[in-house]
This record gives sequence, structure tokens and C-alpha cells, in this order.
Amino acid sequence: MAALLHAAVLGLAATGLAPAAPPGDAPAAPPCTPPDPAASAGLDDQALALVPCLANPDPRIRDGLAFEGLSALLRGRQLSGAGVERLRQAMLAGLALPPDDAGVRRPFMILALAEVARADRLQPQFDAARREALVAAAAGYLRDITDHRGFVDGEGWRHGVAHGADLVMQLALNPAVDRSQLERLLDALQGQVSPAGGHAYIHGEPERLARAVVLAHGRGLLPAEWWEGWFRRLADPAPLGGWGEAWRSEVGLARLHNTKAFLAAVGLASSEARAPGTGLARLTATTRVALEAN
Repeated sequence: MAALLHAAVLGLAATGLAPAAPPGDAPAAPPCTPPDPAASAGLDDQALALVPCLANPDPRIRDGLAFEGLSALLRGRQLSGAGVERLRQAMLAGLALPPDDAGVRRPFMILALAEVARADRLQPQFDAARREALVAAAAGYLRDITDHRGFVDGEGWRHGVAHGADLVMQLALNPAVDRSQLERLLDALQGQVSPAGGHAYIHGEPERLARAVVLAHGRGLLPAEWWEGWFRRLADPAPLGGWGEAWRSEVGLARLHNTKAFLAAVGLASSEARAPGTGLARLTATTRVALEAN
């Protein structure tokens, strides 16, 4: 793992790119300054130095080096508990900054936080308050997404909805996340199944959202009545008078087909999970019937 980070650092140093400074009096983002491979800094410090690079507009740095390097270190359990906590704090701070011009900081901070949440799930190290901060960040991020770009040639991934779903998934799998937290996460996620404004998903977002829902359902924390209400709200065509009206506008069509794609993905993911008696197949089938009724 250290060798992988060393190679990533060399690549970062070779590019010399950093995020543009924010306009006006907006708080400045920390610069993307790769650690010196020849220095004596430990892996905790070197990992922390990669966090600002998650906001770099160059996808080779943002995704291929910074995120992959952080993911490898976290999944390889190469960082101390204090080092993981410093990452959590730095990523939450990055999430709180004003949006960058390229629109990449927030979706990649969220994706990296999913790796931090995974590390805590597999080897618990956060107390309830720190874990609650991750839940609040995930729910708030999903509620606030307005940039639904997935992949753009020459710019790489943003994929904020999918990244937010990944964080929800990791938190939902954590036995320390309680029922009320799970409800908040799923309610926030539902708002992105078919976002306002008529955006049509083409980058696999329904599958990532569905995976989080299926695994959250598998926790068994939420009763059947809660899930029935969740899917009932999903099937509600309001403000349309009925789903038949969806065929009269681009916005309506996007909403209809995003929702259908999500339901199909839930059905597939639940069958692949081989979790008998989950009830998801019945709920998705009932919801699809509601969507197809004119």
C-alpha cells in the first residue's frame, strides 16, 4: 500500500495542478499539495495531504490518484484510528466549503467519506456523535444535490447521486446506525430516485440507489409498514394528476422512467442478494403497477 501511495504522489507532483482559488471572500480550499515521497511523514500524514486533491479538476488527480490512493490505504487498514478520524474531519470540512467551479469537490468528498464509513463499519472506531455526523452529512448532501452530471468527456466523473448512495449503503450496513438514522438516510435518498427538474439518469444511478435500499432493507430494522409507506410515496404522481400525464412533458417522462429504472434495479439487486422473505419483490411489483396505471 505504501508503494501505491508513493506512485500516486509522484504522479501528483508531476502534474502540478491544484484547484482554482474561490472567488471573493469565500473560504479558501486547502491547496492540492502532494506529500514529498522522500520526506519522513507517515502514511497518516500523507493520506491527509491527498484530501484536498479530491477537489482537483483533473480526473487523473482527483479520481485516479487521490481517491484511489485513499481507498487503498483505508481498505488495506494502513492508517491509525487517529489518522482515519483526521480524514473524517478533513472531508467533512471540504464538504462544507462553497461549491467549486468544476463541481467536483462535494461528490468526491462524499465518495471518500463512504470509504471512511466502510473502515468504521469493519473496524469500529467512531463514537455515536462522530457517526451521527456522517449520517447527517449523507442525508444533507442527498437532499441538496442539484448537479446531476455523471461522466463528462475530458472532465471525468462527478456522479454525486451514486456517490451519495454509496455513503448511505456503508452507513446502512453498520449495526451501530439505528432505526431513526436509517429512516433519515432512506428518506433523503428517495428524493434522488427521480430528481426535480427532469434530469434523466444514464450513468447507472438507479443501480447504486437500489443497492443501498436493498442492503438497508436487509438490516431488518424497519417494519413492513414503514417500507410500504416509503414505496407508496415513491408511487405518488403528485403534482401530476396521474402517471398518464407524465407522457405529456420531458420532465414527466424523465420522472416516470427514472422511477421505473430504480424499481427494476431494486428487483434485480434483491434477487441477487438471495434474501428470502424480504418483501421487496412484492413492493416493487405493486409500485410498478401504480406507475403503469393511467
